[in-house]
Amino acid sequence: MDKLDALFDFNATALRVRAQRQEILAANIANTDTPNYKARDIDFAASLKKALEANVASAANNAAVSSNGNMSLTTTHGQHIPGGNGLSEADLLYRPLIQGSVDGNSVDGEVERTAFVDNAIHYEANITMLNAQIKDMTTALNSGN
Repeated sequence: MDKLDALFDFNATALRVRAQRQEILAANIANTDTPNYKARDIDFAASLKKALEANVASAANNAAVSSNGNMSLTTTHGQHIPGGNGLSEADLLYRPLIQGSVDGNSVDGEVERTAFVDNAIHYEANITMLNAQIKDMTTALNSGN
């Protein structure tokens, strides 16, 4: 089952990081007129790498008993929130100032909308790839019958 989990893990993690980025970009757009608001974003590649590493570490911790004999906590239901896989404040970066404003706001609406649409397209591409993997897996399982 480990290979099956690994097959879906990458796209599932990419979807989660893309969804988190979409929330950040939406907050930027929503605060276009908020005085002194500073636009934020993440480095997607670095955040994805961190999330994938956290998944590997979590899987290793869940599979092994610690040296003192205690087992680590595991999620037992799909609705449980896994620990340590979210973005931290350190992951959030300030977007470079493109054009200053009198009220100190650093949001450029065009930049934010472009990033939002680009991220949404990548999110849809990840869903399409995940669906293709599921379809391929279903076909492989059904061809054995």
